[in-house]
Amino acid sequence: MASVRICVCGDLEVGKSSIITSLVKDVFVTTKIQPVLPQITIPPSIGTPENVTTTIVDTSALPQERANLNKEIRKSNIILLVYSDHYSYERVGLFWMPHFRSLGVNVPVVLCSNKSDLAANGNTAQVVDDEMLPLMAEFKEIDSCIRTSAKEHHNINEVFFLCQKAVTHPIAPLYDSKESNLKPVAVSALQRVFYLCDRDQDGYLSDKEIHDFQIKCFGKPLGSDDLDNIKQAIQKYSPEAVTEQGIDERGFVLLNKLFAEKGRHETVWIILRTFNYTDSLSLRDNFLNPRFDVPQHSSAELSPAGYRFFVDLFLLFDKDNDGGLNDSELSALFSPTPGLPPSWVDSSFPSSTVRNEAGHITLQGWLAQWSMTTFTEPRTTLAYLAYLGFEPPDPRSTITAALKFTKARKRRKRPGRVERNVVLAYILGAPGSGKSSLLDAFLSRPFSETYHPTIKPRTAVNSVELPGGKQCYLILEELGELEPAILENKTKLDACDMLVYTYDSSDPNSFSHISSLRSKHPHLDDLPALYVALKADNDKTTQRSEVQPDEYATMLGMNKPLHVSVTWQSISELFVQIAEAAMRPSTAFPKSEEEGIDRTNLYIALGAVICAGAAFVAIWRRVGRAE
Repeated sequence: MASVRICVCGDLEVGKSSIITSLVKDVFVTTKIQPVLPQITIPPSIGTPENVTTTIVDTSALPQERANLNKEIRKSNIILLVYSDHYSYERVGLFWMPHFRSLGVNVPVVLCSNKSDLAANGNTAQVVDDEMLPLMAEFKEIDSCIRTSAKEHHNINEVFFLCQKAVTHPIAPLYDSKESNLKPVAVSALQRVFYLCDRDQDGYLSDKEIHDFQIKCFGKPLGSDDLDNIKQAIQKYSPEAVTEQGIDERGFVLLNKLFAEKGRHETVWIILRTFNYTDSLSLRDNFLNPRFDVPQHSSAELSPAGYRFFVDLFLLFDKDNDGGLNDSELSALFSPTPGLPPSWVDSSFPSSTVRNEAGHITLQGWLAQWSMTTFTEPRTTLAYLAYLGFEPPDPRSTITAALKFTKARKRRKRPGRVERNVVLAYILGAPGSGKSSLLDAFLSRPFSETYHPTIKPRTAVNSVELPGGKQCYLILEELGELEPAILENKTKLDACDMLVYTYDSSDPNSFSHISSLRSKHPHLDDLPALYVALKADNDKTTQRSEVQPDEYATMLGMNKPLHVSVTWQSISELFVQIAEAAMRPSTAFPKSEEEGIDRTNLYIALGAVICAGAAFVAIWRRVGRAE
């Protein structure tokens, strides 16, 4: 909120201009003042909430000034409506409030009963009960009410503070005055705050957790008696909400409801804004979607801090310590989010990754799933890190500290290892060649004889231990009926690290699909590839192809197809080879002709020798002259 614009309205002679003058001069001006004061601007340095600039606009109730009045009302974001006697009070409900509605403005109204110094106006309690509360019940636009006296300088500063607060800390998004309850969207936001502050996820805010919450939101600890007073206030309305363990979620929401009802809704707003909520009670867009542009030829991966966060989250919600997250534990974990990421739902999570015997996702599968999500859609990972409360190790950093970029992979044919921990391989092959069974074997699922054709793309992700003990995450994707479209999509192919051509070694018509595919899409030669003969436990048959698979691979200068079966224990070695080839892409390229030797290292070494020799000669000559 950059500024607050207050439009001061009311009948003639109710004291609008006197209130403004009393604020500016700090005393009551007895001399006659002009009917309508010029616009006044109060800079943010003069004790305004949220450091906003405040503009106060005086208006006239004369009929001939109605057009200017309407213009100022439309420009304002808060209306101060002043009355001072029975006649001007009646006009509030009969003219002013209906007039604001007729203009189609949706701004809060602060109702001000001026000239409280006059004995005829009664005491404050009587005015509140007889005048203000009935109007507030009838017109929900009225945010708050106050009695003032410009003559006695009573509540003058306070009335404009109320106006500022009605804009900077509006009650309308939080509280439904007709229902006398917090609005559902406010309850949801506060429940997320409770979730994030309940560090041990035991369902209670302990004294330590409340202390940390207080420091985070308000920058100062609670006083010695403050916590006891808070608990007593909650217990007065809900005794079971406070136990020896602390304050439960109902008690926390109730406490904020009491703040709203007692006019302390700025406290609720301080809490919500600390946890990155906007005035509409949605999370700030730059918090959910921070700038994170993955450079060309690079990919996104979880950083050590990101992996640590997801490990801690898994262990925290695995309440039964069985090594897996069941449905209720997953539901509790994702409670402060919109639910599972849409891509997880599309991939039939958790069937896309590693599960235990009970069908619950394991820690290995949990980390693999987030590794895949970060690789394919890093913005989704960032949004869920925000929802779930990731806090970067360095307070000056943002949630992007949970992710990192890999080194750009520009030339795949250059010898060496790519610096990636997550790689993607497309599994290509004719229908029925065994691709789906291969993905099942990758996730240690039992083999099924039943054939189910793959319609939409299917993914599987798991960790693979490479030679030397290094671990990486391998994503295998079967393209289904979208195979032709994906193989023509340059962006999709750029993201792919490896092609795995599969065929059924017992089906004579299976291999021809591969040769046809490569002929139809010659640009696939730009990607590293591996050839795999599946169903090797069946009798091998001659392929109805111009060239047999072994000879076809030899002609390309590549290794012959690997003969494997998903029913063999050794199938795991295939996944290691796929991952290793993706990590060393130069070893898995078709070589259609003799490639030149890469002499880059030779040239570098030769240059170093020449430089060293030149330096030696120069030193030798200098020494010779000295002698």
